[in-house]
Formats: sequence, structure tokens, C-alpha cells
Amino acid sequence: MPPALMESPNPASQQTDVSDVGEFGLIAHLRDTLGAPDDESVVSGIADDAAVYRVGDGRVHLLTTDQLVEGIHFDRAFMPMEHLGFKALSVNVSDIAAMNAEPRYAVVSIGLSQQVSVEMVQQIYEGVQQACDAYDVTVVGGDTTSNHALSLSVTVVGEAEETDVVYRGGAKVGDKLCVTGDIGASYAGLKALARNRQRMEEQGEDFQPNLDPFSYVIRRHLAPPAQLKTVRDWAAAGVKPHALIDISDGLASEIHHVCEASGTGAQLYEPALPIDPETRNTATDFGEDVSIYALFGGEDYELLFTLPEDELDALDPQSFSVIGEITEPEDPEQPVFFQRANGDNVPLNPGGFDHFGDGEPEL
Repeated sequence: MPPALMESPNPASQQTDVSDVGEFGLIAHLRDTLGAPDDESVVSGIADDAAVYRVGDGRVHLLTTDQLVEGIHFDRAFMPMEHLGFKALSVNVSDIAAMNAEPRYAVVSIGLSQQVSVEMVQQIYEGVQQACDAYDVTVVGGDTTSNHALSLSVTVVGEAEETDVVYRGGAKVGDKLCVTGDIGASYAGLKALARNRQRMEEQGEDFQPNLDPFSYVIRRHLAPPAQLKTVRDWAAAGVKPHALIDISDGLASEIHHVCEASGTGAQLYEPALPIDPETRNTATDFGEDVSIYALFGGEDYELLFTLPEDELDALDPQSFSVIGEITEPEDPEQPVFFQRANGDNVPLNPGGFDHFGDGEPEL
């Protein structure tokens, strides 16, 4: 039955700003409020990239949801609507891939501001369909509503054998810490787009954009691909990582999630970070440390995983990089260390993108 009407238990003077606890602190509060699932079918709830529940015959479904909000996750001035639709589905497929599973179905809800036309909505859904074709996903429903800003909320259902699912909490001391593809590119693309937006506002009709030197990093930001093919290649090779997570909020943040869930530490090496030359050039152009891009940028949607060294031979060596190893946690408060190119070994803070935080992390 619905709760009885009552006054707020805390006067306004005692209210806590969400920014004081951050995104993950807020999630922890909500998890405590909801409590543990009282359902034997639930294998994993609010603890990983996707929820997991049993559906019988040794199989499970995986459920994930995410939303993109104008002014927070994208700027309509430089986000093509097709790219927005593709990205909205892709980031959810990435969560399913990060559990070593296959995506199947999606529902898409869209909030429309008065500035959004029918043609723009059609372009968004054309992008959604392009992602569906790329990942073998079917949209089976959704919702439309008015909103103060354009927003897209996507839920994806995946499936797998229960024994095939990989969680972020399975890392073992001695495992190699690996990452697919290259990292930092999405943040580099965002920087390039934001600077062009600023110059457009300053110069008006005289502005001539020059995005050619940033074509790769801009593409990685606007339409990041989920690494589903990698997961399928692992299955074909008979490989199952010990721990797995996708890089949405930044490599440093994701490594801390793995270590916290696994009860381990980690050692990373700066020279081993896989960074595309265009990402390096972008950081140089801005006079910034490219390692900041790689560690804290976020939205790369590559996969971070751990495996014993002797199992890495079964993988395509061009598809991943070894960036460190899983260690004993000498200090639970500082479980992750980062050895810089000059030999300095420093504690690595989580950093990364926080929806309710401010400022940029530094090494």
C-alpha cells in the first residue's frame, strides 16, 4: 500500500547536496534504501554493469538502462541526431557486453523539447536502427513525452548461460590487467568539439570549422561502438575473463570498481596505456597531459578485463593491451597505483566522470 503522507524527516537546513556524496555515493544510498532483492531468481542486482536474473534451464537475462540528457551528455549544436540515436543504444549494449553476454531486446523512451522537430526524431530513430542492425538487437517498445530538454532513455535486455556471465568482482591476484582498443579518444573528441563550439559563438558567421585533424577522436565521441565483437571472439576462442567492466566513466574509475568488488589492488604502467596518435596530438594541441585523457576521460566504451598471463595467448594480440596487473591490496584506501614514465609510482584516485561532481581530476 502507498506510504502515509508525512512531513519531510529533515528540515531544509539538514539536507545533503547530491554533489557532496557524488554519483556513486548516491547509488550506495539508494541501494541501502532499497535493500537486497528478496528473490532467489536475482543473481546480481545493483552491483555491476547489468542486473542478472534466472529464467530457467541454466540461462539468465541481463537488464541495463541508461539515459542521455541534452546539456549533460550531449550538445545538440554538434551532435548529429543519427549519432545520438546510435550512441544511446550502443552504450547500453556495452553494459551487456561487459557482462560477457548477448544483447537481445530494447525499449526506447524519448523526452522532446519544443525545439525538436518530427524530422529530428526520425533521424534519432534511424540511428537507433543502425545500432540495432550492428548488434542484432530488436526494439520492442518505449515511450514518448514532453520535456524541458531532449533526452533519450534506453533499456536493453540481454541473455547468456548463467555460467558464462562475468562480473567485475572476479579479479585474482596475479591476473594481468588488460584493455581493448585505445582509450582517451572520446574525451579528446569532446575537447575538439567544445573548442569549435566556443569559436563559433565568438566569431559568428565568420567561423570556419576545421575538424579534419580530429576526425577519429570526434567519431569516437559521437558514435562510440560497443565491443560486442570482442566478446564473441572470446567465446569462439573459449576464453572467459576473471573480471570484466566497460570504460564509461574513465579507466581509473573502472579499475577502482574492479578492485573494490574483487578485494584486490592493481598496478598500472603509464607507457602501457593504449593511446591513438590522434588522441596524443589533440592533448598536445591543448597543452594537456594525454594520460589524463586516458585515465579520466570516460565514454570510450572499451572493455577492461583480467586474465592469467598464460590465457592471453588465445586472444588476438592486436585486440588488447596489457596495462598492469592485479595485486594484493596493501592499503584498502589506496588500492591502485600508477607508475609514470619517469618511474614515479603514485596512488591513482578514481576520478572519472561524475554526473554530480565538478572540476577535472589531476595526476
